Amino acid sequence: MCFMPKKQYFCIMISSFGTQLEQWYETFGRDLPWRRTSDPYLIMLSEFILQQTQIVQGMSYYLRFAERFPTAESLAEASEEEVLKLWQGLGYYSRARHLHAAAKKIAEAGHFPKDYSFVRALPGVGDYTAAAIMSFAFEEPYAVLDGNVQRVLARHFGIKEPVDTTQGKKLLRALADEMLDRQHPALYNQAIMDFGALQCKPASPFCETCPLAETCEALKKHLVDKLPMKSKKTAIRDRYLTYIYTRTEDGKVLLHRRGSGDIWQGLFEFPMIESVNKLTSKQVDEFIHSSLVKVSGNVKVELVAQNILHQLTHQRLHADFYSLTIPNAIENKKGQWVEENSLDRYALPRLLEKLLEKIK
Repeated sequence: MCFMPKKQYFCIMISSFGTQLEQWYETFGRDLPWRRTSDPYLIMLSEFILQQTQIVQGMSYYLRFAERFPTAESLAEASEEEVLKLWQGLGYYSRARHLHAAAKKIAEAGHFPKDYSFVRALPGVGDYTAAAIMSFAFEEPYAVLDGNVQRVLARHFGIKEPVDTTQGKKLLRALADEMLDRQHPALYNQAIMDFGALQCKPASPFCETCPLAETCEALKKHLVDKLPMKSKKTAIRDRYLTYIYTRTEDGKVLLHRRGSGDIWQGLFEFPMIESVNKLTSKQVDEFIHSSLVKVSGNVKVELVAQNILHQLTHQRLHADFYSLTIPNAIENKKGQWVEENSLDRYALPRLLEKLLEKIK
């Protein structure tokens, strides 16, 4: 079966497409630790970490998790606090919770079943992750379709349908399935993903040395910089956060745990004010004395850092950081006092790690 009209031509193209990718991969493919194993749990671990993370950043996290939790059972037995702490700095913490929950499902099953329906039903596992696990761990013929694969397919076959529409997704899914080398699904999937990441890059792809240049529709029609297309851009929301690092003279710090329904669910943070616009120092001072602390004696307030920008996928955070020192710990129903020298035991958002560096 062939994907497009002109069947004879496209059957030849499809046959050579996978072969050329796999040959390219033999020379230029990346040597990654999770590609040296067929353990479905370790492959799943790598996929969770890399869902929203570049390999260069995720590598150390993978190695730490694989050492600390070498099996799904060992991860299942860990506390959520320990998992979040080890995940600290990676962001998108729902991935850590889903990974933890998935490990518990696998532990309950007694093993990691070679069953697509089981894998697809695991918390945090979508179509792409399920296909990756099934092909990499079990050599089952499931085609991966991530951003890199979308780009390679859209450019090579000249797909102009926006990739963020229902029709575009269906078209690319059908094409991805058609192009899959069903005899070597793991090799093919790894090859096309690396090809998109290293050769057919989003910007400044290496078209002049591309082994698929002769059959690339985007190159032929001067559409390389336009494909893949998207129908709309996601709006970015600006948020203004003012953190007040509240400590006592004898070395205690006020922390509270974030609730559900927003970013950084379950992580710890210092007292914070969110406002429509950046707060003035006078407004911060008024908040401190009216809402945060009611103590006798001197309090010391210092501006530590301001206008710190922290970018999330759909949000842009603007943060100011103040330090407040008070004589003694006082009752605070919204938080808990912890020893300052034990802060490294608590999972904090990466933004607060950056702000703490300013204090230290």
